[in-house]
Amino acid sequence: MQVYLLTDSEPRARAQALFAEHHYLGGVKAVGEQLHYAVSDAQGKWLAGLIFAAAALHRWERDRWIGWDDELRRRRLALVANNVRFQILPARSVPNLGTVVLRRVPDRLSVDWKMRYANPILVLETFVDPERFQGTV
Repeated sequence: MQVYLLTDSEPRARAQALFAEHHYLGGVKAVGEQLHYAVSDAQGKWLAGLIFAAAALHRWERDRWIGWDDELRRRRLALVANNVRFQILPARSVPNLGTVVLRRVPDRLSVDWKMRYANPILVLETFVDPERFQGTV
């Protein structure tokens, strides 16, 4: 399995089309800091796509969990990224693929984020619709 940072417009457009077709929220036009990834098998066929963007500005649950007050959040929010899309392609799904992908991507993400935006990522946040998902991978 390979994780690819999508920097060119053509693969990013392909990823957006796959999100539009398969993700229950459709595609997304993230603003500000963002990185797009594809995960492929050994033959180069895409298995999954992910988009990470700048963290939500105000999330009291996150801030309380981390122990941030307003000043700490202001100074450290750049160390948090939001996983705004994660889609395993239905025809390519295999058992535990989501767990494997979410284990491999964060290390790569922090390095890539630091190269592009000059700071690492130390915390990832994601939001799950409890009506649709249990939030376990």
